[in-house]
Amino acid sequence: MMLLDAQISFLDFVQSQFVQFLNYTSFANFTIGHIIMILIGCIFIFLGIKKEYEPLLLVPIGFGMLIGNIPFFPGLKIGIYEDGSVLHYLYHGVQNGWYPPLIFLGIGAMTDFSALLSNPKLMWIGAAAQFGIFAAYTAALALGFAPNEAGAIGIIGGADGPTAIFISSQLAPELMGAIAVSAYSYMALVPVIQPPIMRLLTTKKERVIRMKPPRQVSKTEKIIFPIIGLLLTCMIVPSGIPLLGMLFFGNLLKESGVTKRLATEASNSIINIATILIGLTVGCSTQATTFLTAKSIGIFFLGAFSFVIATTVGILFVKLMNLFLKEGSKINPLIGNSGVSAVPDSARVSNSVGMEYDKTNYLLMHAMGPNVSGVIGSAVAAGILLAFLK
Repeated sequence: MMLLDAQISFLDFVQSQFVQFLNYTSFANFTIGHIIMILIGCIFIFLGIKKEYEPLLLVPIGFGMLIGNIPFFPGLKIGIYEDGSVLHYLYHGVQNGWYPPLIFLGIGAMTDFSALLSNPKLMWIGAAAQFGIFAAYTAALALGFAPNEAGAIGIIGGADGPTAIFISSQLAPELMGAIAVSAYSYMALVPVIQPPIMRLLTTKKERVIRMKPPRQVSKTEKIIFPIIGLLLTCMIVPSGIPLLGMLFFGNLLKESGVTKRLATEASNSIINIATILIGLTVGCSTQATTFLTAKSIGIFFLGAFSFVIATTVGILFVKLMNLFLKEGSKINPLIGNSGVSAVPDSARVSNSVGMEYDKTNYLLMHAMGPNVSGVIGSAVAAGILLAFLK
């Protein structure tokens, strides 16, 4: 009898341990939301690998979504929102805005501003495209978002992921995951979203406009530009110093000719590491329990609205400029889309759409002017929003 009781007790113990084990597995904690987010993560990975839409961003974000949506028993200190977990500490770089300035340092070290310097009026196209930011800000206010939330949402219109993360970390940290995913999604979908708008807003005659070849920019001009650029922009919007300061510093490292080793590290190791960490942790932050909300869905649609407005205004602004330019100096409106700061994808789209109508009309170098101007413009716009809303 005692032996039978011992066997029953042992079986009860094994059963209770097995039930406890099951409670700790993901299967016991799965929800439909987790399945939805895992599917979205798989779509991001597919678009990054198969379609090559911004793979350096979509693959880390997509895989981060998979990691962040594997359900677990609370208190194990493994989730991105749990104090003491490794992911939580890595996420500090996003929450506190450490990674975006490092990415801007790398962007500056990789960017050649010659196209902009050779034709400075292209700067106004990049400035005009930032209208999408303020249009989305106004729309978000109209939909009931608080001013600080609307400001963070609006920056999606600049198609600049690092800037979107930086400003949302300052203005609306609780919305950072949705804002970051929206911003990077629309950056990746530039080749899908922009061409139909470009064709709709331009005529066949405008699409084949040939622009004058860019003039040769001297080394002195390239060295002076980041210094003057820093002083002018940051004097106007000091709140943009973390982004603009690192952007122009990286560019000076590149153009000085005497800090090649530093420029190489900034444009390779530093930006690559920051991109991996920012992509993975942003993806992990999209846990279904915190991400799938009405606000997140609203942000995604507002992001699309702002991106469409930015592209539209950039193209229409070029058409307006052409009314005042002499024949032979006119600008091809197809480069108006590149005023958003999705570098260099939006400039490539300008070139590819242009070549559909004239295979010998190369617009890439011309489009890089407003494209790099858009990078500066989105950082300036972010600084303006921070000055008013923080």
